Parts: sequence; structure tokens; C-alpha cells
Amino acid sequence: MGEGMIIGILDTGITPGHPTFNDEGMPPPPVKWKGHCDFNKTICNNKLIGAKILKKGIEQGHRPPIDQRGHGTHVASIAAGAFIKDAVVFGNSFGRASGMAPRAHIAMYDVCEDNACTGVDIMKGIEAAIDDGVDILSISMEDSLIQNPMIGEGPPKRGPLGIGINQDIAIGAFYAISKGVLVSAAAGNDGPNPGSVGNDAPWILTVGASTTDRRIASVLRLQNGMKFQGETIHQPKRASRSWVPLTYLNARAPKNARGKIVICKMIELRTARINVDELVSTSGAAACILINTKEEGTQFSGKPYEGPIVEISYDDGEKLLTHLSSHPGTLAVIDFKGAALNEPNSPEVAIFSSRGPSEIFKGITKPDIIGPGVEILAASPSDEMIYPTFGKKTEFAFDSGTSMSTPHLSGIAALIKKVHPNWTPAAIKSAIMTTAYAYRKDKPINDYTKLPANYLAMGAGHVDPIKAVEPGLVYDNKPEDYIPYLCGMGITDSVIRTAVSPLRFNTCSQVKKISEEQLNYPSIRINLKGNSMIVKIKRTVTNVGDALSTYRAKIEVPKGVYASVRPEMLNFTKENEKRRFVITFKKTGEIQEPAQGQLRWISKKHVVRSPITIATDANAA
Repeated sequence: MGEGMIIGILDTGITPGHPTFNDEGMPPPPVKWKGHCDFNKTICNNKLIGAKILKKGIEQGHRPPIDQRGHGTHVASIAAGAFIKDAVVFGNSFGRASGMAPRAHIAMYDVCEDNACTGVDIMKGIEAAIDDGVDILSISMEDSLIQNPMIGEGPPKRGPLGIGINQDIAIGAFYAISKGVLVSAAAGNDGPNPGSVGNDAPWILTVGASTTDRRIASVLRLQNGMKFQGETIHQPKRASRSWVPLTYLNARAPKNARGKIVICKMIELRTARINVDELVSTSGAAACILINTKEEGTQFSGKPYEGPIVEISYDDGEKLLTHLSSHPGTLAVIDFKGAALNEPNSPEVAIFSSRGPSEIFKGITKPDIIGPGVEILAASPSDEMIYPTFGKKTEFAFDSGTSMSTPHLSGIAALIKKVHPNWTPAAIKSAIMTTAYAYRKDKPINDYTKLPANYLAMGAGHVDPIKAVEPGLVYDNKPEDYIPYLCGMGITDSVIRTAVSPLRFNTCSQVKKISEEQLNYPSIRINLKGNSMIVKIKRTVTNVGDALSTYRAKIEVPKGVYASVRPEMLNFTKENEKRRFVITFKKTGEIQEPAQGQLRWISKKHVVRSPITIATDANAA
């Protein structure tokens, strides 16, 4: 459960004394730990071992990094929160809860102030975390959006390396991997727009978001027996059982709503920039049925509404409005069902999760992985911060975003490193990616459209924490292996010199360059832009499973592409033995969409899977 691992978190601070950060049964931090905790001795403990503020590029004395936003507290508890017997939100019990690595230590680096996070503070935070001795770094902000810790609010802005504003997270992350520390970072919340993925440097574990199999269910029942399934985190225990009139509410001119269940369209509220909580409160409505947008369909926002506001799907909303137009004055009641598990269509790729392809690193597939990021229950500083007008104390809250999926992967990475302390960040990343699943119960993971998601939406697939601990083979890279790759991209010597510090680098003229697709990456992305074009991809795998083992290749590609693997069989006789192979791709005709496939190395114990994405545009790779 992560004993002895230290997860460093760059965010908005942390809530002192929260029960999820209790240290019951926790051992002291390992002797390598050099950091300090700027709360008092009753707050700092064997769970929360580090807490400091870094502003304007320097550590701010010994001021405690108290979380004023709630963001840092939430993500820290997802990564490594202790076991809690009963997590309660709005008076509703959701049972036992913990972070992904509940026995790992937490070190918080507050690099954000007044809703802004500066590049210099992020760089300083990464440097401080590495010097302190963290094992994993978790960054729930996107490098292209440094001005706000809550990621996903604007188009990417690219620096000279093409990684982000001053390349802060990317350069800091390279420093981290050079010291053996994996960096897990958010892909961003700009989905479903293609090419919106952030934190896309190949040495970063880029994390997208998925839904979970839990719904906070509600049902709208009409007096004629019609039922409409919906969701709302707000689940009042003493909801009215009386039948009340149902009416459509014009968001711009609300009237005649008092005591009724009103129907609103989310698209109208967004266009008019109207807060639905305020609308319901000022109109005197008993509750609100919020119809999802056509684009979002059946995937709900997971927003923590402060009143009885139930989201229903777009199609159900259309049916409801059609019925109401011919049956004005229909009576209805809302049944609040609480948590419902085993949602059959989960996981799905969250609509907001940023998509690939990378605009800069065109020879690799990003994001790398998806993990739970919708309606995630975790620690909350107080009701005033997360639910400012609800007036009810809660120590836990729901939130959604790649900010939430990222610490899931950070905790999982800590669990892997606990078992394999000598693995490189690239090996841990490979283990996570090659054991991910793209199918569940023989059905493909869907996008928000209810159609199968592609690899530019979900990366290698959904993380499988159990399988990731024992992957069989890994695609490994040392920090210096990225230099030929960057040189092959045509990046200038001065920019590379800055990016790969502290490694020694002089000039690309002294380096044997490789093209982007030849980086020894766990996923494969190629460009077949010309007729009869042939591309050969080289990869090297390292045996981290049984010493004596044999793997056979099975490759799948879309119609219009021929592919072969040589050799077709890899025989290993010892641990950490390396084997090389070559994949030859040839375009034989028009490529059938989706232009993707997979390579699987299959042994008696393991399936090592690499997703393949194929671009056909001259500018795409």
C-alpha cells in the first residue's frame, strides 16, 4: 500500500488536521527524507511529512501552506489519503475511503497563490521536491495553463521547445526523471477538441480522465408512470414526496416557478452565463431538471450543485419536453437513490479530457493513459470552500477533472515503485501503459459519444493497477535517450541544453539523431502519408518477468495497412535481458478508420500491449 514511498504534490496547499491525513499505524519517513513540514507538530506527522510554500521563486520562510482553494487537499487525498471509515457528503454516507497508496507519505509544495501558478514557482517546487527526496511527483495542472491551478481554461500556449509557457513543467519533469523520479501530470480539460492535450513531453506520464462505475442516482417520475434516470450529488434525506407541477423555465426570464420542478437546458444556461443554483434559488423552484447538451449526451458533469438539481441526458430531455408540450401541468416527483454501483457502460473517456494528437511531439501518442476523473470523492477543506452557500459542514466532496485522474496514477506509480525500487521512471510508465485495457468484458471502452474511443482519446487505455505491478516486459529509456530524439525533431542546441539540464549536452552535431517514431516508447505512432510508403519501427524490450520466458508477437492493423514483426518470437533466459525487434508497416490502399491497431507480445503469464496509431497527413507526424 505504498509503505516508505513519498509522493510530492505541486498544488494549492493542504488542509491541516484533516482526518484523511492522519498517521495511525504509519512508520516515520525514510532516512533519505530531507524536507520539512511548516505546520506545527500536532499537524505534521508520519503521513504529512512535508509542507512548504514556494512563491516568487523562493521558499516563503516557514509559513504553513494552508489550502485556500480545496484543490490541493482533494488531489493529495486521492494519491495517498489514509483509510477513512465513513466518507460523508451532504449528510450522505459513502462508506470507507482511501487514497490509491494509503500508506505512502505526502509532501505538499504550494506553488499557487490568488488563483495563479507561476512558472518560476513550479520549477522551484519541482526542484525542492527532488532535493527533499520524493519518489513520485504529482502535478494536477497543465503547463500551458500556468495562470490557474484548475486546469483546462484556455488554448495551449507554446514555448520555444513547444512544451508550454517557458517549458516549466516539462523542463522540471526532465530534471525529476534524471534523478529517478516519475512525474504524473494532467492532460488537461480541453476535450473533446483534437490536439488539446497538454503536458505531452515524452518523459511525462500524461493522464486523461475516465468515468467510474458509480453513479449518484436520481429518478424523475411523472404521474403517468414515465421515468427518467438522472444524476445529482445533492441527495437530500428528507426530500418531498409530494407531486408538484413540472414546467419549462426560460433561463433569461424566469417566472411562475415557485414550488414547481423546473426544466432547464444546460446549453441555454451556459450561453447566458447563468448559475443554475442561483436561478433555482431566486425563482423559488422546488427542484430543477437540467437537460444535458447534445454533445455531452448521457455523460454528466458531476458538478457539486448545492440544491436539488438533477442532470438528465439530452435524449431523455427531448422526450420530456415533447411530453410536457402536449401535457402541460404534468405532475412529477424526484426520487433520490444515492450511490449506485456497477454502471454497465463504465469506464468511458470523459468528454472534458484533453485529446491527442500532440501538436509538437507528433511521433508519439498522447495522452498515455486514462484513470478515474469524474465525480471523484475525496477530502475537502470545508463546506465554505467547495460548497460556499450550502451551509452544511462536509469533510469530503466530489469533483471532476484530469486533476483528479492524475493523483490516481501518481498513487499507482508509488505502489509499483514500492515493489520495484530500482525501476526507472520510463519502466514504471511502460508497466502502466502496456497493461492497460481498451476492452472491458469484451466490449471496447467508449467515448462520450457511446462509440468506441480511439487511442488519441484514451492513450494505451484504462489503468489496471494490479497488472501494472507485474508487466512481464518494459520499454525502458534512460534520460540521455531523449537527446537523440529531441535532436531529431530539429530543436536548437540551446533549447535542448536548457531542457535536459542537468545532463551534459554540447551540440546535436555530435549526436546520432533518431526520428520521432523511433523513440523506445510503449506506444507506437507512425505516418503513412504516401502510397506504398514503408515505415520500419525499432523497439527494445527488457524482461522484468520470469527469467525463462517466451513471447510471441500478434499485430493488428486496419485495412489498407500491412504489418510484420521480426523476429516473431522473443526468448529470454534471464531477468533484465533485452531483446530488439523491428515492425515493418506498408500502406497498401486507403486506410480504414479508425487508423489504429495494436501489437501484443503474449507469453503464458503476460500480455504486453502497445497501441498503434497511424497518421496519413503530411503535417500529422
